Amino acid sequence: MMHIKGNQCCCSFDDCRNTAEWLLSRTRHRPKIGIICGSGLGLLVDSASRKQSFRYEDIPNFPASTVAGHEGCLVFGDLKEKPCVFMQGRFHLYEGYSMCKVTFPVRIFKLLGVETIIVTNASGSLSQDFKVGDIMIIKDHINLPGFAGQHPLCGPNDERFGIRFPCMSDAYSEELRKLALDTSVELGYSDFVHEGVYCMVSGPNFETVAEARMLHILGSDSVGMSTIPEVTVAKHCGLRVFGLSLITNKVPLDYSSEEKVNHEEVLQISKMRAEMVQSLIYAMIAKYDINELNQSVQMNCQNE
Repeated sequence: MMHIKGNQCCCSFDDCRNTAEWLLSRTRHRPKIGIICGSGLGLLVDSASRKQSFRYEDIPNFPASTVAGHEGCLVFGDLKEKPCVFMQGRFHLYEGYSMCKVTFPVRIFKLLGVETIIVTNASGSLSQDFKVGDIMIIKDHINLPGFAGQHPLCGPNDERFGIRFPCMSDAYSEELRKLALDTSVELGYSDFVHEGVYCMVSGPNFETVAEARMLHILGSDSVGMSTIPEVTVAKHCGLRVFGLSLITNKVPLDYSSEEKVNHEEVLQISKMRAEMVQSLIYAMIAKYDINELNQSVQMNCQNE
C-alpha cells in the first residue's frame, strides 16, 4: 500500500516492515553490512560465500533497476565470515522513481539488522587532482537535488526510523575512512586512492560546462547521479556509512575541451578498475570489527 501526500509518494513503515519480513522469512542470513554496488561495480558479490539471491521484481514493494550495468538483484552472503547483503544495482531519480522508492532498500536494510552501509558509484572528476581510474573515498557531499526540494526526508517523519532533523556533518564514518586509507597503503593503492567531496545531480544528462564550473566552485571534487539519497536515509536510520566513488571520466570545464562523456565509457572504466575497488572493500571488511568501531565512536563522544 502506498500513501500519497500532494504530489509525493511515500512508502509507509508497514510497507518496509512487510518487505523485510518477507525477506527474513526466506533466508537464514542476518546481515550486518549492506553494500550498494554502482555502475559496473557489482563484482564484489562474486567473492561472497553462502550466496542467496532475490530478483528485485520478485521482492514485494521493490522497484526494478532499468540501467545498463545494474544487475537488479539483492544478494545475501558472507565476506570474510561477515554477514552482508548486496544491492547489485540501485535506483535513480532519472528513472522516474520517487525519492522514497530510491531509498526504500536502505530502510529495508535497517529492518534486516544492518548496522553499516557501504555505497559505491561511478562519477566524473571536477578536480585537477583526480585522474580517470582513481578511487575517491567520499568524505562529504553536496546534495544539489535536496537544495531544490528533492529530498528523501521530506514529508511526515517516522520516529521508528529516525529523528526529524538528523545531523549530516559527519555523514561518512571517520573511522571507516581511516581504515580505507590505511588499507589502500597496504595494498599499494595509495597513488590512486584519495579523499574528496561528491556532488549529486539528478541527471540523466551529463553536465554542461557552466554547470560543471559552478559545481567546482562550490567545492565538489566529483559529480554523479546517485548515492546521496541512500546516504541521507542511512544516516537518518542511524547506520554507519562509508562511500567510494570510482572516477570514470573527466568532466569538461573548458569550452575548448574535446572530451565527450558517455555511459559506455563509464562502464568500460568501471570494468577496468572494478577488481581494485573490490579488493579494497574486501580487505577492509576482513579487518572490520563492528564492536571495536562502536567502542571507538563511544570514546569519541565521551571525549567531546
